[in-house]
Amino acid sequence: MIKGFKEFLMRGNVVDLAVAFVMGAAMTALVASLGDAFINPLITLVTGGSEIGGSFTVNGVEFPYGTFVNGLLVFFLTAAAVYFVVVVPYNRVRDRFMTPAEEEKVEREEQIVLLEQIRDALLEQSRR
Repeated sequence: MIKGFKEFLMRGNVVDLAVAFVMGAAMTALVASLGDAFINPLITLVTGGSEIGGSFTVNGVEFPYGTFVNGLLVFFLTAAAVYFVVVVPYNRVRDRFMTPAEEEKVEREEQIVLLEQIRDALLEQSRR
C-alpha cells in the first residue's frame, strides 16, 4: 500500500499538476498581498508620491503603468517562490529516494523513446 502511494506521488504528471494548481494559487495570493502591501507603495514613492503612483495622463486619459509594473513583479516573484519552495525541494527528495534500478528504468525509457523517433524518421524518409 505504501509502495503504491509512493509510486503515485513520484509520477511526474501528478506532481506537476499538484504544484501548478495548489501551490501556484497559494503563492499567487501570498505574493499578490506582498505587491499590494509593499510594491505599490514603493512605486508610488518612486514616481512622485501621488495618491495613485505610477501613472500618467494624455489628453485626459490615465495610463496606470504602476499597476502593470506591480503585476510583472508579482508574476516573477510568484514563479521564483514556486520554484524555490516546491520544485527544488521536490527534485532533491526525488533524487534522494530514487533507487539505481528506477534511475536505470527512466534512462532506458528515454533511450526507447529516442530509438522510436529515429525509427519513425527513417520510415518517413524511406517512404519519400
